[in-house]
Amino acid sequence: MIFELKDLEVNYGVIRALKGISLEVETGEIVTLIGANGAGKSTTLRTISGLIKPKSGQVIFDGADITHLSASKRVSAGISQAPEGRRIFAEMTTTENLEMGAFLRSDKAEIRKDMADVFERFPILGQRSKQQAGTLSGGEQQMLAIGRALMAKPRLMLLDEPSLGLAPIVVKEIFAIIREINQAGTTIFLVEQNARMALKIADRGYVLETGEITLSGTGEELAASDEVQRSYLGRT
Repeated sequence: MIFELKDLEVNYGVIRALKGISLEVETGEIVTLIGANGAGKSTTLRTISGLIKPKSGQVIFDGADITHLSASKRVSAGISQAPEGRRIFAEMTTTENLEMGAFLRSDKAEIRKDMADVFERFPILGQRSKQQAGTLSGGEQQMLAIGRALMAKPRLMLLDEPSLGLAPIVVKEIFAIIREINQAGTTIFLVEQNARMALKIADRGYVLETGEITLSGTGEELAASDEVQRSYLGRT
């Protein structure tokens, strides 16, 4: 077990955003969290990455309680995130954005090797290495956000809505890349509104509704569920 949430509760003032959720991710898995807008998916990720402090409950990583660990120490421990909306540094070049992903590292030779690996995985980023990131296409910016997260050498990568705003053909490419990254050894926790694509590549998944987990199972089981088909796959 690489990662676990235990009875996690998060409040925004009087609003209960997460109502005591529990979930787990095994080493080497792709696990997805699906749900409608406002269900609490991004809140879950922001709590895992240390940007939000929970009211109660625990965040467990590699057997250690990291609930009160700072966001930067979580990155050092092996957790990185490609955030919703990509959040690339628009005025910086592609290369400078990737370097920011390694800002906590000091192993310069390894950083250069990992940069080369990112350019090998995303050839278009190599071609755009000196280009301002803000001038990249939406799909290229998403690749850059994932590449930047990879530069932290994560054992657990958090992906927040990687398909958001992208054309269907680009979405397929991004999901193929996510699967490749997982097969290369990185455990992935994926938050995604595109339930069909997410469940297709996920080993397991959870359904989050108004701050509570209502269903869990393998990707295949959830995709076959009447409730998921009705609510998230557009079938009646």
